[in-house]
Amino acid sequence: MTAFNLQNYYIGNITETGQSGNQFWMRYAKPFVVGNTHWILRASLPVNTLPVAPTFGRHTSIGDLNLFSAYLLDLGNPAISFGIGPQLTAPTAGDTRLGSGKWSAGLVNVLFNANSTRFQFGYLASWQQSFAGISDRETVSVAAFQPFAFYQLGGGTYLRAAPIWAFNLDNGSYSIPLGVGIGQVIKRGKTVYNGFVEPQFSVADRGPGQPRWQIFFGLNVQFLD
Repeated sequence: MTAFNLQNYYIGNITETGQSGNQFWMRYAKPFVVGNTHWILRASLPVNTLPVAPTFGRHTSIGDLNLFSAYLLDLGNPAISFGIGPQLTAPTAGDTRLGSGKWSAGLVNVLFNANSTRFQFGYLASWQQSFAGISDRETVSVAAFQPFAFYQLGGGTYLRAAPIWAFNLDNGSYSIPLGVGIGQVIKRGKTVYNGFVEPQFSVADRGPGQPRWQIFFGLNVQFLD
């Protein structure tokens, strides 16, 4: 299935600024085959509206483009997907204050277990390190872990949790949110629409620019090939 997702984080309180912000993400995912190997490609591009020091006025710009490709291992069970592969982040931000200003590369690892028709779970883990870019910008050395779980209530309605735990390995800052949301899946022909909303609250954070609370919502669209 090919997927195009429109996802948004409304951030109600950003640490050490007292301001709100917003991140709107456009994501595209596509499985593909190379020889006898199976892969998935995902591209993500944000539009950031965030407070910028020293006045902490809000500015809006396209952010940095992230690409990853994961090789899907054959585990002998089609209900379980496990993949690992490279990722690349390009400094595409129109306003360099709303991007890293660095080229970064690293690895991703993804797991999705759909053995149960009632409860599905998995994670997306990633790490990346900067290797080029604006010399006076901070080094990028970050890791992220996104556990996700979905509990089917029936009729296409489901409960969900998919927080992203982010860790800056260079300066020691981090963000660990948790939350529970609800979603609805509707199928029309060969297209599947998945709308959801998921409030998230920080259970631990350190450093400036971290979300104290946020509302994650969006529409994921999948096209059957």
